[in-house]
Amino acid sequence: MAEAQAQQRGGNAEEVSAGKTAADGVRFEVDGEIATITLDRPEKRNAQTFATWSELARIGENLPEQVRVVVVKGEGPSFSAGIDLRMFTPEGVPGQGSFSAAAKSDGATFEQRIRQAQAGFLWLRRPEIVSIAAVQGHAIGAGFQLALACDLRIVADDVSFCMKEPALGLVPDLTGTKPLVELVGLAKAIDICLTARTVRADEALRIGLAEIAVAGGDLDQAVQNKIAELLATNRDAAAATKRLLQGAQGRTLEEQSVAEGIEQAARLKALFG
Repeated sequence: MAEAQAQQRGGNAEEVSAGKTAADGVRFEVDGEIATITLDRPEKRNAQTFATWSELARIGENLPEQVRVVVVKGEGPSFSAGIDLRMFTPEGVPGQGSFSAAAKSDGATFEQRIRQAQAGFLWLRRPEIVSIAAVQGHAIGAGFQLALACDLRIVADDVSFCMKEPALGLVPDLTGTKPLVELVGLAKAIDICLTARTVRADEALRIGLAEIAVAGGDLDQAVQNKIAELLATNRDAAAATKRLLQGAQGRTLEEQSVAEGIEQAARLKALFG
Protein backbone atom coordinates (compact mmCIF):
# COMPACT_ATOMS: atom_id res chain seq x y z
CA MET A 1 0.00 0.00 0.00
CA ALA A 2 2.73 2.50 0.98
CA GLU A 3 4.64 1.77 -2.21
CA ALA A 4 1.53 2.35 -4.33
CA GLN A 5 0.80 5.62 -2.53
CA ALA A 6 4.38 6.72 -3.04
CA GLN A 7 4.23 6.01 -6.76
CA GLN A 8 0.99 7.98 -7.07
CA ARG A 9 2.59 10.97 -5.34
CA GLY A 10 5.87 10.78 -7.22
CA GLY A 11 7.95 9.34 -4.34
CA ASN A 12 8.96 5.90 -3.13
CA ALA A 13 7.92 3.69 -0.24
CA GLU A 14 10.95 4.68 1.84
CA GLU A 15 10.08 8.38 1.47
CA VAL A 16 6.47 7.78 2.52
CA SER A 17 7.49 5.81 5.59
CA ALA A 18 9.82 8.67 6.51
CA GLY A 19 7.00 11.18 6.09
CA LYS A 20 8.37 12.72 2.90
CA THR A 21 6.88 12.91 -0.59
CA ALA A 22 7.52 14.99 -3.70
CA ALA A 23 5.23 15.48 -6.70
CA ASP A 24 4.38 18.17 -9.26
CA GLY A 25 6.87 20.66 -7.89
CA VAL A 26 5.61 20.32 -4.31
CA ARG A 27 7.56 18.72 -1.45
CA PHE A 28 5.72 17.47 1.62
CA GLU A 29 7.34 16.43 4.89
CA VAL A 30 5.93 15.43 8.26
CA ASP A 31 7.94 15.57 11.46
CA GLY A 32 5.72 14.63 14.38
CA GLU A 33 3.09 17.35 14.80
CA ILE A 34 4.64 19.59 12.12
CA ALA A 35 4.03 19.32 8.37
CA THR A 36 5.98 21.36 5.84
CA ILE A 37 4.81 22.05 2.29
CA THR A 38 7.50 23.46 0.01
CA LEU A 39 6.78 24.80 -3.46
CA ASP A 40 9.80 23.42 -5.27
CA ARG A 41 10.14 25.04 -8.69
CA PRO A 42 12.79 27.67 -7.89
CA GLU A 43 13.79 27.96 -11.54
CA LYS A 44 10.22 29.21 -12.19
CA ARG A 45 10.05 31.21 -8.94
CA ASN A 46 7.63 28.53 -7.74
CA ALA A 47 4.99 29.46 -10.30
CA GLN A 48 1.82 27.43 -9.85
CA THR A 49 -0.09 25.21 -12.26
CA PHE A 50 -3.17 22.97 -12.20
CA ALA A 51 -0.85 20.20 -10.99
CA THR A 52 0.35 22.34 -8.08
CA TRP A 53 -3.21 22.92 -6.91
CA SER A 54 -4.11 19.25 -7.34
CA GLU A 55 -1.13 18.23 -5.22
CA LEU A 56 -1.99 20.76 -2.51
CA ALA A 57 -5.51 19.34 -2.40
CA ARG A 58 -4.20 15.77 -2.14
CA ILE A 59 -1.97 16.77 0.76
CA GLY A 60 -4.96 18.22 2.57
CA GLU A 61 -7.01 15.09 1.95
CA ASN A 62 -4.26 12.86 3.36
CA LEU A 63 -2.88 15.02 6.14
CA PRO A 64 -1.85 12.78 9.06
CA GLU A 65 -4.08 13.18 12.10
CA GLN A 66 -1.21 14.02 14.44
CA VAL A 67 -0.31 17.21 12.52
CA ARG A 68 -1.06 20.44 14.40
CA VAL A 69 1.01 22.98 12.46
CA VAL A 70 1.41 23.24 8.69
CA VAL A 71 4.15 25.45 7.27
CA VAL A 72 3.91 26.56 3.64
CA LYS A 73 7.11 27.89 2.07
CA GLY A 74 8.89 28.31 -1.25
CA GLU A 75 12.26 26.96 -2.34
CA GLY A 76 14.72 29.62 -3.48
CA PRO A 77 14.42 33.41 -3.39
CA SER A 78 10.65 33.60 -4.01
CA PHE A 79 7.62 32.22 -2.19
CA SER A 80 5.61 32.04 -5.42
CA ALA A 81 5.53 34.39 -8.40
CA GLY A 82 1.93 33.36 -9.15
CA ILE A 83 0.52 31.33 -12.01
CA ASP A 84 2.87 29.79 -14.55
CA LEU A 85 2.50 32.16 -17.50
CA ARG A 86 2.42 29.24 -19.93
CA MET A 87 -1.11 28.59 -18.69
CA PHE A 88 -2.18 31.76 -20.53
CA THR A 89 -0.83 30.55 -23.88
CA PRO A 90 -2.80 28.36 -26.32
CA GLU A 91 -0.26 25.56 -25.81
CA GLY A 92 -0.47 25.70 -22.03
CA VAL A 93 1.61 23.56 -19.69
CA PRO A 94 2.44 20.14 -21.17
CA GLY A 95 -0.06 17.59 -19.95
CA GLN A 96 -2.16 20.18 -18.13
CA GLY A 97 -3.76 22.34 -20.78
CA SER A 98 -4.30 26.08 -20.55
CA PHE A 99 -6.79 28.65 -19.33
CA SER A 100 -7.80 29.46 -22.88
CA ALA A 101 -8.71 25.83 -23.54
CA ALA A 102 -10.50 25.52 -20.20
CA ALA A 103 -12.45 28.72 -20.82
CA LYS A 104 -13.82 27.30 -24.08
CA SER A 105 -15.52 24.50 -22.17
CA ASP A 106 -19.01 25.02 -20.81
CA GLY A 107 -19.33 27.32 -17.81
CA ALA A 108 -20.18 24.56 -15.34
CA THR A 109 -17.08 22.56 -16.30
CA PHE A 110 -14.82 25.59 -15.98
CA GLU A 111 -16.28 26.54 -12.60
CA GLN A 112 -15.75 22.96 -11.41
CA ARG A 113 -12.09 23.23 -12.44
CA ILE A 114 -11.79 26.38 -10.34
CA ARG A 115 -13.41 24.68 -7.33
CA GLN A 116 -10.94 21.83 -7.66
CA ALA A 117 -8.08 24.34 -7.60
CA GLN A 118 -9.59 26.13 -4.60
CA ALA A 119 -9.65 22.86 -2.65
CA GLY A 120 -5.86 23.07 -2.40
CA PHE A 121 -6.23 26.34 -0.48
CA LEU A 122 -9.39 25.88 1.59
CA TRP A 123 -8.17 23.05 3.83
CA LEU A 124 -5.44 25.27 5.30
CA ARG A 125 -8.16 26.95 7.42
CA ARG A 126 -9.21 23.78 9.26
CA PRO A 127 -9.65 24.43 12.98
CA GLU A 128 -7.58 21.42 14.04
CA ILE A 129 -4.41 22.88 12.49
CA VAL A 130 -2.65 26.24 12.42
CA SER A 131 -1.14 27.08 9.04
CA ILE A 132 1.85 29.40 8.68
CA ALA A 133 3.05 30.95 5.43
CA ALA A 134 6.80 31.59 5.55
CA VAL A 135 7.07 34.19 2.81
CA GLN A 136 10.17 35.58 1.17
CA GLY A 137 10.59 37.46 -2.09
CA HIS A 138 7.72 37.42 -4.56
CA ALA A 139 4.22 36.44 -3.43
CA ILE A 140 2.29 37.44 -6.53
CA GLY A 141 -1.27 36.57 -7.53
CA ALA A 142 -1.75 32.90 -6.71
CA GLY A 143 1.28 33.16 -4.43
CA PHE A 144 -0.32 36.02 -2.51
CA GLN A 145 -3.54 34.02 -2.23
CA LEU A 146 -1.70 30.95 -0.95
CA ALA A 147 -0.18 33.11 1.78
CA LEU A 148 -3.66 34.51 2.54
CA ALA A 149 -5.02 30.97 2.83
CA CYS A 150 -2.81 30.44 5.86
CA ASP A 151 -3.73 31.51 9.38
CA LEU A 152 -0.46 33.37 9.96
CA ARG A 153 2.12 35.03 7.71
CA ILE A 154 5.72 35.40 8.82
CA VAL A 155 7.64 37.35 6.19
CA ALA A 156 11.18 38.24 5.23
CA ASP A 157 12.08 41.90 4.79
CA ASP A 158 12.31 41.42 0.99
CA VAL A 159 8.72 40.23 0.59
CA SER A 160 6.62 41.64 -2.26
CA PHE A 161 2.88 40.95 -2.08
CA CYS A 162 0.88 41.79 -5.20
CA MET A 163 -2.62 40.84 -6.36
CA LYS A 164 -1.84 40.89 -10.07
CA GLU A 165 -5.04 39.34 -11.46
CA PRO A 166 -7.03 42.56 -12.17
CA ALA A 167 -4.09 43.92 -14.19
CA LEU A 168 -4.31 40.78 -16.33
CA GLY A 169 -8.05 41.13 -16.88
CA LEU A 170 -8.84 38.46 -14.29
CA VAL A 171 -10.16 38.28 -10.74
CA PRO A 172 -8.54 36.60 -7.73
CA ASP A 173 -10.29 33.22 -7.51
CA LEU A 174 -8.11 31.10 -5.23
CA THR A 175 -9.95 32.02 -2.01
CA GLY A 176 -7.90 35.15 -1.31
CA THR A 177 -10.49 37.94 -1.43
CA LYS A 178 -12.31 37.16 1.83
CA PRO A 179 -9.21 36.90 4.07
CA LEU A 180 -7.73 40.00 2.47
CA VAL A 181 -10.81 42.07 3.32
CA GLU A 182 -10.94 40.59 6.82
CA LEU A 183 -7.29 41.38 7.44
CA VAL A 184 -6.96 44.89 6.02
CA GLY A 185 -10.53 46.17 5.53
CA LEU A 186 -12.54 46.80 2.37
CA ALA A 187 -10.96 50.11 1.31
CA LYS A 188 -7.39 48.87 1.65
CA ALA A 189 -8.26 45.60 -0.12
CA ILE A 190 -9.75 47.58 -3.03
CA ASP A 191 -6.62 49.70 -3.19
CA ILE A 192 -4.29 46.68 -3.17
CA CYS A 193 -6.24 44.69 -5.75
CA LEU A 194 -7.44 47.33 -8.19
CA THR A 195 -4.05 49.04 -8.46
CA ALA A 196 -2.15 45.71 -8.50
CA ARG A 197 0.53 47.53 -6.53
CA THR A 198 3.25 45.91 -4.44
CA VAL A 199 2.97 45.69 -0.67
CA ARG A 200 6.37 45.51 1.04
CA ALA A 201 7.23 44.07 4.42
CA ASP A 202 6.87 47.27 6.45
CA GLU A 203 3.38 47.98 5.09
CA ALA A 204 2.34 44.32 5.37
CA LEU A 205 3.24 44.42 9.06
CA ARG A 206 1.50 47.76 9.61
CA ILE A 207 -1.82 46.83 7.98
CA GLY A 208 -2.06 43.29 9.36
CA LEU A 209 -1.02 41.19 6.37
CA ALA A 210 1.95 39.89 8.33
CA GLU A 211 2.31 38.97 11.99
CA ILE A 212 6.11 39.09 12.01
CA ALA A 213 8.70 40.58 9.62
CA VAL A 214 12.36 39.60 9.94
CA ALA A 215 15.59 39.69 7.99
CA GLY A 216 15.65 37.00 5.32
CA GLY A 217 18.27 34.95 7.15
CA ASP A 218 16.10 34.85 10.25
CA LEU A 219 12.91 33.62 8.57
CA ASP A 220 13.31 29.92 9.36
CA GLN A 221 14.12 30.61 13.02
CA ALA A 222 11.16 32.97 13.37
CA VAL A 223 8.88 30.23 12.03
CA GLN A 224 10.35 27.67 14.42
CA ASN A 225 9.86 30.05 17.35
CA LYS A 226 6.20 30.52 16.43
CA ILE A 227 5.69 26.77 16.05
CA ALA A 228 7.08 26.21 19.54
CA GLU A 229 4.65 28.77 20.95
CA LEU A 230 1.69 27.17 19.16
CA LEU A 231 2.54 23.64 20.24
CA ALA A 232 2.80 24.75 23.86
CA THR A 233 -1.00 25.09 24.07
CA ASN A 234 -3.50 22.29 24.55
CA ARG A 235 -4.39 20.76 21.17
CA ASP A 236 -8.14 20.41 21.71
CA ALA A 237 -8.48 23.81 23.36
CA ALA A 238 -6.58 25.39 20.47
CA ALA A 239 -8.91 23.80 17.90
CA ALA A 240 -12.02 24.87 19.85
CA THR A 241 -10.70 28.43 20.21
CA LYS A 242 -9.92 28.63 16.50
CA ARG A 243 -13.46 27.50 15.71
CA LEU A 244 -14.79 30.30 17.93
CA LEU A 245 -12.56 32.91 16.32
CA GLN A 246 -13.42 31.79 12.80
CA GLY A 247 -17.14 32.00 13.50
CA ALA A 248 -17.05 35.29 15.41
CA GLN A 249 -17.55 37.64 12.46
CA GLY A 250 -20.67 35.85 11.31
CA ARG A 251 -22.33 35.88 14.74
CA THR A 252 -23.90 38.50 16.95
CA LEU A 253 -22.39 39.01 20.40
CA GLU A 254 -25.19 36.96 21.91
CA GLU A 255 -24.67 34.14 19.41
CA GLN A 256 -20.94 34.18 20.04
CA SER A 257 -21.52 34.01 23.79
CA VAL A 258 -23.67 30.93 23.31
CA ALA A 259 -21.01 29.35 21.09
CA GLU A 260 -18.36 30.05 23.75
CA GLY A 261 -20.50 28.32 26.35
CA ILE A 262 -21.01 25.25 24.19
CA GLU A 263 -17.29 24.92 23.47
CA GLN A 264 -16.36 25.48 27.12
CA ALA A 265 -18.85 22.87 28.33
CA ALA A 266 -17.31 20.37 25.94
CA ARG A 267 -13.80 21.20 27.18
CA LEU A 268 -14.76 20.88 30.84
CA LYS A 269 -16.45 17.55 30.18
CA ALA A 270 -13.34 16.30 28.39
CA LEU A 271 -11.07 17.44 31.20
CA PHE A 272 -13.12 16.50 34.25
CA GLY A 273 -16.11 14.44 33.09
